[in-house]
Amino acid sequence: MTMSDAAATGGDGERAVRVERDANVAIVVIDRPAALNALSASVLEELEAAFTALADEVPEIRGVLLVGEGGRAFVAGADIRAMTALTPEEAAELSRRGHRAAAAIEALPAPVIACVDGYALGGGLEMALACDLIYATDASTFGQPEVKLGLIPGFGGTVRLPRAVGLARAKELIYSGRRIGIDEALDSGLVARSFADRAALLDGARATIDLIATNSPTAVGIAKRVLVEAAGQPTEVASDLEVGAFEDAFRTDDMREGVAAFLEKREPRFGGA
Repeated sequence: MTMSDAAATGGDGERAVRVERDANVAIVVIDRPAALNALSASVLEELEAAFTALADEVPEIRGVLLVGEGGRAFVAGADIRAMTALTPEEAAELSRRGHRAAAAIEALPAPVIACVDGYALGGGLEMALACDLIYATDASTFGQPEVKLGLIPGFGGTVRLPRAVGLARAKELIYSGRRIGIDEALDSGLVARSFADRAALLDGARATIDLIATNSPTAVGIAKRVLVEAAGQPTEVASDLEVGAFEDAFRTDDMREGVAAFLEKREPRFGGA
């Protein structure tokens, strides 16, 4: 949930999150480069609102890229200066806001790719972990350094990091607070793909969304739902969730269109229903 010692709080009336559209792809930009895109309470609220609104645009929106402005950081963490005046009760509310923002990202029926260029620390890594995939430039750095401030991850790091890299590795990273580079991030499974620079990163992420967009948006949404719900569940419970989702897919128009197109040897025309 840390580590940016940023003077700006994102609460001065100026919006720090903007949503751009490129055909069927939405680009959510955290735009506080002077503060290394630090996450204040207001920024978290804007993130939650942006992804909640985008849910109403699926299946027209086939995927989302989450990026940080400025080229130095995806998100360097929570806004430490803004946190210093919080009471424990207010800190708990900040944590809840972080969890709500991450949940809104995770709940979006379309895939979300975190495009990390630079620092993804504390809350920044936690927001990236809420995305379906993390793509990053070779110069990127990752970590959960909250213990160095006498804190723990507060926006979902203790929940999602073990799912991404395994419990033992997550414990080591959270307890030590150390930062890792792109090679270790790739090796651990935290990052799916790396790119030489920001331009290649955004092009690669867009290409993945374009590839996903050739498939049924309904099926992709159902698959995402069961992957999220089954994470960490016992095998029997997770298997039941998959059976129910498989049944749901059989009820869709996209399933009937996909099967018909396969048998007729033509490209499917998915309508997202």
